[in-house]
Amino acid sequence: MRHRLLVPSLLASATLCLPGLAACSQGSDSSGPTTQAAETTGQSPSADKGADGGEDAKSGTASAKADDKDLEGKVIAVDPGHNGGNAKHPGEINRQVPDGRGGTKACNTTGTSTNSDYPEADFTWAVAKKLEKSLTEAGAEVVLSRKDNKGVGPCVDERGTFADDADLLVSIHANGSESSSVKGYHVIVADPGEDEKTEKASVDLAKSVGTSMGEEFTPNKAYGKDAISRRPDLAGLNNASVPAVIVECGEMRNPSEAELMESKSGQKKYADALFDGIVDWF
Repeated sequence: MRHRLLVPSLLASATLCLPGLAACSQGSDSSGPTTQAAETTGQSPSADKGADGGEDAKSGTASAKADDKDLEGKVIAVDPGHNGGNAKHPGEINRQVPDGRGGTKACNTTGTSTNSDYPEADFTWAVAKKLEKSLTEAGAEVVLSRKDNKGVGPCVDERGTFADDADLLVSIHANGSESSSVKGYHVIVADPGEDEKTEKASVDLAKSVGTSMGEEFTPNKAYGKDAISRRPDLAGLNNASVPAVIVECGEMRNPSEAELMESKSGQKKYADALFDGIVDWF
């Protein structure tokens, strides 16, 4: 299938995050009782570290389910959180944009990193490219919110509206709690949603993705037994007109999760779990 790639007309970046502030995923958007703005977790890079979205050798546990999944005719919007050039353009990423609730918030943020300085933007881009490959092989059309990992933005409002013609939106992030002992993924939905039908579909998508993530990864029970967080303040979700979720894949300051996120094999596992959750939702 062909790919449509959103190239934002407005270059935007992300507010620098400071320890102790709210989490930074989705441009000043993220979440969590212990999260912070420049989310970071610790661990040295593993030998197979990489975020180029390239081909990986499939491990015995890696899911290669695209061959028997039919997504023909489906349009999937994938938003790799943040961008590699955000930190170099604080003026652009700090400018205010519509938050989808009648207010404004900063265009974007830098995101977090592991203690070895592996950036969230690199992780989200690597997972997004692997997910894109699986979805395409299954027959779906994939729309990405950004064209590479070298630019700035797009702003959080555009990260919702770019998906207007899609069947669903999955935004990929990682969290950065101050404590390295915090572990696990969680999934965020807008509360309230754009309308009752879309809100219910978003919750169903969150449950589907959460279930598939739980087969391989640890849920963060601080967000409830289903590891689902309902928030009204995330502009990407608020500006989405289709079922949409933000997936905080794990904690970048947790040593074991950081090591997994820095590895190509780990990135493939995250992509496979997201793929399975999307397929199951349909």
